[in-house]
Amino acid sequence: MIEAVGLTKRYGAKTAVEDLTFQVRPGAVTGFLGPNGSGKSTTMRMILGLDRPTSGHVTISGKPFGELPNAPRHVGALLDARAVHGGRTARSHLLALAQLAGIPARRVDEVLGVVGLQDVARTRTKGFSLGMGQRLGIAAALLGDPQVLLFDEPVNGLDPEGILWVRNLMKALAAEGRTVFVSSHLMSEMALTAEHLIVIGRGRLLADMSVREFIAVNSAGFARVRTPEGDPGQREKLTGALTEAGGHVMPERDGALRVTGLPLPRISDLAHGVDVRLWELSPHQASLEEAYMRMTQSAVDYRSTDDERSGLMQELPEEWPPSPGPVVPEVPTESWYAPPPPSRKTPPHAPREADAGAGTRPEPPTAATSTGTGTAAVPPADRGAGGSGNSPAEAETTTGTRRSEDAR
Repeated sequence: MIEAVGLTKRYGAKTAVEDLTFQVRPGAVTGFLGPNGSGKSTTMRMILGLDRPTSGHVTISGKPFGELPNAPRHVGALLDARAVHGGRTARSHLLALAQLAGIPARRVDEVLGVVGLQDVARTRTKGFSLGMGQRLGIAAALLGDPQVLLFDEPVNGLDPEGILWVRNLMKALAAEGRTVFVSSHLMSEMALTAEHLIVIGRGRLLADMSVREFIAVNSAGFARVRTPEGDPGQREKLTGALTEAGGHVMPERDGALRVTGLPLPRISDLAHGVDVRLWELSPHQASLEEAYMRMTQSAVDYRSTDDERSGLMQELPEEWPPSPGPVVPEVPTESWYAPPPPSRKTPPHAPREADAGAGTRPEPPTAATSTGTGTAAVPPADRGAGGSGNSPAEAETTTGTRRSEDAR
């Protein structure tokens, strides 16, 4: 059993854990929940003697971790799956831990088989994926066949099959009478795995109760009601009847109604009394996630803001799609050459007079096409007598044409 009494940890002016008192009993999986920065990892480190409490104390089977004889045989923990030397193989890593604790080498092969890494036992861990690293960390925790186990985010990086395996492993270990303490942010997984919950926020204890009790205390059931689509009159009529009867009605995004304060038979009778057909009338029990969010909403330190799309995207005009405007000719993109001046009336792909006799490739217009009376400048590479562009005479003619257009 793990027991914490008045556990407090301060780092300078910051209090990470404040006056925590709880017990983790054997024979059940106990979930350890809390927002980021609430002090869960710090608490686990103090349980394992990695951090010294500022005040208070925590014991395992009645003794501090440092006073346990051959602690790896009593306590197994997974706090950081990446705490492995990348140059060692999986078997070498576990073998080193076993030799330090006086555990037989055959146990190494046993736990590798338990976590499913027997085929990669002689592979260097630097090539392991996140999920494989998690399995190796669990194998290290199981190495001494301990009675007390602590896991921090054990399913992080695992695939669905691996998550199911971890869930069944936790339950099996608890069924053997062991103490299993699991920290996780996956509420759906905790709802399926844990029987008891310890919830903290900003270093303080918020809840210490069973999962069922936690959901019942921090949530309220409601009825989900749906009327025929396309007939808003019936929906309004039913809302008025339910409100007059003392119910609280709140519309949902998909068009249904969330009703609290009235039992389902009463809702059905009221709908029948005002001649409203119901397409749906179903009870809804809050999930662990909903109950957790309700309890910890005031203890969240890192909260994201609403993503205002209008601030990230240009507003569309009132008329969308816009009415067809002037047709813009398609501009080829295979060349960077600028188009000829508009005054020459040259077709988009027709060769210029100076280039037609020389057999050079015609120059298509680019995205630099002029608008209004202004024209696109000809690149320097197109000027001069030796280039494939306009001759000096043509350039002067072009300039004169541009001036006459500007004057006009």
